[in-house]
Amino acid sequence: QVQLVESGGGLVQPGGSLRLSCVASGFTVSTYIMSWYRQAPGKERDLVATSFGGTTNYAGSVKGRFTISRDYAKNTVYLQMNSLKPEHTAVYFCSGRFPGGSESTAYWGQGTQVTVSS
Repeated sequence: QVQLVESGGGLVQPGGSLRLSCVASGFTVSTYIMSWYRQAPGKERDLVATSFGGTTNYAGSVKGRFTISRDYAKNTVYLQMNSLKPEHTAVYFCSGRFPGGSESTAYWGQGTQVTVSS
């Protein structure tokens, strides 16, 4: 059974940091395109970062501030978020898609809430 479970969200003050985790089961993250998305209240879900092979890509708004990484031994993907701002408040989702597969075949986690507020 395929499952993605995110954790690590919470309330943090502006300028603070959080590390989100996404534990995968039922497939191997090393062979999948792994991504983090976020959805702010009243907005559509946006791509934050993607990792596949040795390549990572970031949305312009988070480049230099967020880092996506993987731990193959733990079959886990992380999103390190630094210098957080209130506009980073959103539900963050982890996603995995087999290369060549359509977006509709992607696996999704349930999301973890990140709130940046003083």
